[in-house]
Amino acid sequence: MSRVLITGVDGFTGRHLSTVLAAQGHEVVGISHSPITRPVEGLSDWRTCDLADAAALKAVIADLRPEKVAHLAAIAFVSHGVVEDIYRTNIVGSRNLLEAVASVGGVDAVLLASSANIYGNRVSGAIDESVAPDPVNDYAVSKVAMEFVASLYRERLPIIIARPFNYTGVGQSADFVIPKIVDHVLRGASTIELGNLDVARDFSDVRDVVQAYATLLTDPAAVGEVFNICSGEAHSLRDVITMIKDISGHDFEVTVNPAFVRKNEVKMLWGDRSKIEATTGQKPGHGLRDTLGWMLGKG
Repeated sequence: MSRVLITGVDGFTGRHLSTVLAAQGHEVVGISHSPITRPVEGLSDWRTCDLADAAALKAVIADLRPEKVAHLAAIAFVSHGVVEDIYRTNIVGSRNLLEAVASVGGVDAVLLASSANIYGNRVSGAIDESVAPDPVNDYAVSKVAMEFVASLYRERLPIIIARPFNYTGVGQSADFVIPKIVDHVLRGASTIELGNLDVARDFSDVRDVVQAYATLLTDPAAVGEVFNICSGEAHSLRDVITMIKDISGHDFEVTVNPAFVRKNEVKMLWGDRSKIEATTGQKPGHGLRDTLGWMLGKG
């Protein structure tokens, strides 16, 4: 098995990926922006490093000597208030990592977590990897730029681009809409304020997403390719609310707060997962109802 480096190892996705990779027999090492104060299952070694510090990052890579890399560290919240942070972390930080890994050498797979947000405001239909990017927010622009930066390293590094659609699960911040609703239910709240209830998203379970990442990291056919990570189904936020009420048995009133309605809101994101299935055979193991039950403590 390989020594796999996860950037953002103490984040929501990184923690789940560490568990999966360790269970598969890999040695998991990580980079965290801040000191890790809560144990990460499966993690054997880690370093604290700001990806914007190119010299320090190169020293960390040379010390840890990974054979595979899963780059998850990013500003991932679309409405993050400091735009400069988004660009510094998602573009400059990613470029610094690629340069450090290329300089040290010895890797056979570098998976970069991009985002389906890059596809923008497609009105209907499942989106496959051939759809041209049309970003409508700074987060999406930063991810498109990261992909272009990665193209500069394709001759030096075995790069895999993953474009996850929306996903959720236990441990995700309540800044995101489904954990926010679940948190209100678990606290027995009678009301909740949300944004546009008519947006539709392709929601995956984080356990399926990290399984897809682990599969791509170990499949030589994935190198040099771009893959959607998605469930292949779209659900409106109204549908999600109905499911949560049904599973939990807790009713609550929903009001739309105009302040939560984003300008340039992407109305629908629905993914086509044909490519990853054809390449690796990987398929989702959890439907949305199963995921919501897990988050609500009913699964």
